[in-house]
Amino acid sequence: MDYIKGRGAQINPDNRFLEHGYEKDLSFLQHLYQAGEKESKPKTEYITVHPKTIVNKVESPDIGFSYSLNPYQGCEHGCIYCYARNSHEYWGYSAGTDFETKILVKANAVDLLRDKFKSKSWRPVPIMLSGNTDCYQPIERKLEITRSILALCLKYRHPIGVITKNAMILRDLDILSELAKLKLVKVAISLTSLNEKTRSLLEPRTSAVGVRLNAIRTLSEAGVPTMVMMAPIIPSVNSMEIMKLAEKVAENGATDIGYTIVRLNGIIPEIFTDWIEKNFPDRAEKVLNQIKELHGGKLNDSRFKTRMQGEGELSNQIHQMFALAKRKYKLGLEKHPFDLKLFRRITDDNQMELF
Repeated sequence: MDYIKGRGAQINPDNRFLEHGYEKDLSFLQHLYQAGEKESKPKTEYITVHPKTIVNKVESPDIGFSYSLNPYQGCEHGCIYCYARNSHEYWGYSAGTDFETKILVKANAVDLLRDKFKSKSWRPVPIMLSGNTDCYQPIERKLEITRSILALCLKYRHPIGVITKNAMILRDLDILSELAKLKLVKVAISLTSLNEKTRSLLEPRTSAVGVRLNAIRTLSEAGVPTMVMMAPIIPSVNSMEIMKLAEKVAENGATDIGYTIVRLNGIIPEIFTDWIEKNFPDRAEKVLNQIKELHGGKLNDSRFKTRMQGEGELSNQIHQMFALAKRKYKLGLEKHPFDLKLFRRITDDNQMELF
């Protein structure tokens, strides 16, 4: 089969939670290949869903926020390492190409969030917009669910965090800048590499490197506190870029930089191994062995405290390199606390209850 350009996963493994898997009958492709044709690339399908809840409580002590909100399930960005791929199996799909091509759209997300803000039991606490799948993936340009959520947070004066790999966030600079004036927003731009080829292989449908750097600069100049997440660090793929990446994001106005170590949980080892053997055959074995070195001999570590940072000598080296980069480029010196006192509970169009 030809390499599927524009997609991260090159395979679509069976869903582990389904009793019966299925296999496509590919015998008909023989005739197509003989005729000089190729199999068509998988197209993206958007599926409307209406969940009962939209704000998720985050129990992990490794995550720096208590609640998350994801307008979409599945992600067309196609990042090969994404831990969220596994969550697609709970919806009955595969964590492979299904994750990138079957996008669930939570059509009632804004209504559910409004109901949450109106509830007398709700107390203002920062919510992370994304956290699982990107809130600015391509379909957002058309549907504007994320923009509507930001507008709702501004109306209710509710604190919100945003993490994304897409420069589409600049479309909403008008709302973000107003939230920033009220100390109600923080943005994290995820940037894993300054090498455009590496970026296109790791994250095929994300914004280009230069475009993301411009987004960091534009947000910062507009007064929106913007940090960068180098997430994840993959040894021998992007681990050698730490110092240069820190320098570049500092030049573009980032307030801080953070990182996570790659961990291949659930079915991701199968998907990632296939990908790296196809894209980096000369170093695939080395990369996989180094990932194991970071996680006690395994490709994944589910233990809190260590799973995101790794352990061992290689992990220590990465940690020390980041500490040096932050000191050298003066990152992480500014603090931008949220103002939780501004929240106002609007019970109807004509009545407002101050928190």
